[in-house]
Amino acid sequence: MMSLAVSTLVFALIFAGSLVGMALSRALPKDHLSTDAKETVRLAIGLIVTMTGLVLGMLVSSAKTYYDDQKNQIAKMSSEIILLDNALTVYGPETKQIRIEIRHFVEDAVDRIRPQNNGKNVYTELGLLVPKNDAQVSAKAHVTSLTLDLRKTYWLMFLESEQTSMSIPLLLVVTSWLLAIFISFGIFAPSNATVIITLLICAIAASAAIFIIMSMYSPFSGVLKISPAAVRDALSQMAID
Repeated sequence: MMSLAVSTLVFALIFAGSLVGMALSRALPKDHLSTDAKETVRLAIGLIVTMTGLVLGMLVSSAKTYYDDQKNQIAKMSSEIILLDNALTVYGPETKQIRIEIRHFVEDAVDRIRPQNNGKNVYTELGLLVPKNDAQVSAKAHVTSLTLDLRKTYWLMFLESEQTSMSIPLLLVVTSWLLAIFISFGIFAPSNATVIITLLICAIAASAAIFIIMSMYSPFSGVLKISPAAVRDALSQMAID
């Protein structure tokens, strides 16, 4: 899982940075650790801490917006399935094969986000339908429109999942900022168990933020995977005799 691997690497880097800072504090000349030096470093690191907090907040907000949008797409797909099944039922028993093909298509969509070619069979079956009255003409037009909307929703989910992810340059910048912050913590912190455990917890918290951001950008896999329950519930209503 990419999000776990990256966040673990970030954790290792920034926590190691704090340990490196502690080692530097013993090697640096005393005048480098004077009160004036501490105050200057504190102000400089305060600026980096502020920028890091703002960027992480922006990234979490952006990832959450994308994640919620994908959940809405799942809900939209579920409603389209129900409407499509109702329209096919209205048309008549001739649509049984189409309903089977649609069910296969949707079941495939639940199992994988990459679209397959089996959706083409639906259009082939639709083309074979010959309406016998005005009601069936209207129903066929409605079915065709809903089928196009369903595939459009599916492809949109796929394309967004392929094109949307956390920016690697931005991730590197944020990681470098966190590394600088933790090195400064280590330089001016006493080397005792309480401080080390505190820095360990802070490193876990910072890397957890990266993990959450990357997980929300992968809504169809991992620990934050969006549940397909809504789509399965819609499929359960497609009772095919």
